[in-house]
Amino acid sequence: MTSTSFLDLSDGRTIAYRFTPGTGPVIVFLPGYMSDMNGSKAAAVFEMARASGLPCLLFDYSGCGESPGYFGEGTLTRWTQEVLALVAALEMPDEKVVLVGSSMGGWVMLLAGLALGERLAGLVGIAAAPDFTDWGIAQMDKAMLADGETIFEDNPYGPEPTPTHPGFWADGQANLLLEGPIAIDAPVRLLHGQRDEDVPFDISLQLAERLRSADVQVTLIKDGDHRLSRDGDIQLLLRTVAQLVLPRAAQVPSES
Repeated sequence: MTSTSFLDLSDGRTIAYRFTPGTGPVIVFLPGYMSDMNGSKAAAVFEMARASGLPCLLFDYSGCGESPGYFGEGTLTRWTQEVLALVAALEMPDEKVVLVGSSMGGWVMLLAGLALGERLAGLVGIAAAPDFTDWGIAQMDKAMLADGETIFEDNPYGPEPTPTHPGFWADGQANLLLEGPIAIDAPVRLLHGQRDEDVPFDISLQLAERLRSADVQVTLIKDGDHRLSRDGDIQLLLRTVAQLVLPRAAQVPSES
């Protein structure tokens, strides 16, 4: 994988990213909550793009991974701005963008996709989690967040509890998308495990209904969990991304 570069924003934020140039739509991978660009899915997409001669961008939200900052200041709006700033700053011969969003990254994917407008060439959601500050938080915890308290939940993926800060929650409530039509017309592919204990697969079905695009496909993986990081899951992801960005003859073959 290429070395890390840094983009300085006008407000003092510094965003760590990795970029491989190429020809065609740029693939942008959007990590999940408290995740970063070193995950197995991000790395696999990056290597597939580089091997295929496609441009690909990985990055860390401010306060995450190699990007400095305080995680507690992070919000969906703030992190979406960082996606758009990186896309604007990089020199790409093709202006089209394909966004690949994992979990919370699937929510950022939608917000950034709306902002990109006609530049958006496609979306790929992996257990996309739009509106999780609403359906994913108990009413009692919402009351605590509304009072300015940070809540902590057990983290199945690490030793430290997962925090939800009041600023992130309030910003999420201001960016709910599943309550009405979502004005995205580009092709959309949604992958979701039916054994996902963090984001019910019904969320992807709801999202498919809300998207204005007529080209929306939902793939349910019966034994798939939230992460969808097994070898077969990653191969499915690569084939799905390839279908949006590569000529048919060059697409990633299925495993035999």
